[in-house]
Amino acid sequence: MVHGESKNAPSMADVAARAGVSHQTVSRVVNGSDAVRGDTRDRVLAAIEELGYRRNKSARALVTRKSGRLGLLYTQPHLYGPGTLAASVHQAGQRAGYDIILSPVPHLEATSAERAIEALLDDAVEAVLLGVSHQSFEDLVAQLATTVEVVMIHSDPPAGVRSVGIDQHAGAVLATQYLLDLGHRTIAHVAGPVGWIDARQRREGWLAALRDGDAQPGPEIFGDWSSRSGYEAGAEIARDASVTAVFAANDSMALGVIRALREAGRRVPQDVSVVGFDDVPDAAYLWPPLTTVRQDFASLGELAVEVATKAIADGTVEAPPLLAPELIVRDSAAPLSPSRDVR
Repeated sequence: MVHGESKNAPSMADVAARAGVSHQTVSRVVNGSDAVRGDTRDRVLAAIEELGYRRNKSARALVTRKSGRLGLLYTQPHLYGPGTLAASVHQAGQRAGYDIILSPVPHLEATSAERAIEALLDDAVEAVLLGVSHQSFEDLVAQLATTVEVVMIHSDPPAGVRSVGIDQHAGAVLATQYLLDLGHRTIAHVAGPVGWIDARQRREGWLAALRDGDAQPGPEIFGDWSSRSGYEAGAEIARDASVTAVFAANDSMALGVIRALREAGRRVPQDVSVVGFDDVPDAAYLWPPLTTVRQDFASLGELAVEVATKAIADGTVEAPPLLAPELIVRDSAAPLSPSRDVR
């Protein structure tokens, strides 16, 4: 279920504005929390009465906190990772007997996230799963955690936050080490955009593998996860004759890199090897078929729902280990040609 909201009925934001408090405070009052001062509670209750505010869902759910609903807030729904994660959480939630309220946030703005969170709270969800991997959203976690059970779907969450995730750093090490094992020493990296935690983890994994392999980093170019940005990066890389391999931070950018290299007369993998990240469904059908790092989003969705339901049942906070990614070897990477060995 994708969340929709009424344009006419007063919202939690309206109550918060009238009472001069945050929407989290309004939610605490509505849910009967003791963590609100008496005078503040009175202002909120007065605003509720004046505006005629009612939660969208049943009063019983508000009292018992047992609505049978989980909320998923996730960003950039058009991208493969977030979109696939949403589908896996939805399926896992249904198997566990929960309705899943999907709340996509197309733009990386705190105000958009706050509105999405308010909508989920209006739906009386028992827990919120945060499928966000951008640093701009981390400040919202502490605020939300005082109102409802929270599970971050994140490889590097803030301290003390309940979380599940896939080991992005380890995946990048797998990709880079594979290229090193093939004999490549100048390995470029097409990174994800600044601010994305997954992009940072993959970049750090690339650097760590090079450091352990006593190899210097090749050119580093930042993209925006799109094939176009990969194409632009690939055109720049093609002009550097020393580069014999590229690790792209996702498969879409890897696709763009391969196109640009071909147009520049650099064959893949004979002249330049390319490895991606994600293992999108089309990766096996590209030409050449793409060697990449697979993320198990189905298992991640199952784990996120499992942790959320345990938190609802008994407040369990302990985070399970990060899931291990898997290197999928296809045909876009090959051993370094002896004629290209510049060591």
